[in-house]
Amino acid sequence: MSIRDYTLPDPDTQPEFYADVPTKRLVAFVIDTILSIIIAILILPFTAFIGLFFFAFLVSAAGFVYRVVTLATGSATWGMRLVSLEMRDRNGQRFDLVSAFLHTVGFYISCAVFPLQLISVVLMLTTARAQGLSDHVMGCVAINRSARF
Repeated sequence: MSIRDYTLPDPDTQPEFYADVPTKRLVAFVIDTILSIIIAILILPFTAFIGLFFFAFLVSAAGFVYRVVTLATGSATWGMRLVSLEMRDRNGQRFDLVSAFLHTVGFYISCAVFPLQLISVVLMLTTARAQGLSDHVMGCVAINRSARF
């Protein structure tokens, strides 16, 4: 029995994998942000409502855990799944826990530093594989799930 060798789809010969990815990522980002806020609201009573004083941090922490867990278990957040996207590593494999954690750290760093976020958005809009900054660093991509290979 041989192991199939996966690679990332070529954007020139298989453009369907990258069609509308930046728009779908934006929609997924909005959905995931809303879900992170909902999760933080659900956690709030367990903090005896002291979490109201650091609610932005609570949303950020809940979003971080949500993102790592969903990327590690399905290679896509719930927002990404809704818009039919999934993440693949440089070998075309689905994310594992380490990849999910590293990608989330990169994403949070990009969001925290405005010039990095700006660079990430420009890269998503101008590169053939629609990769953001953390995607470029890790060598991963977001692809359309409906065009699986």
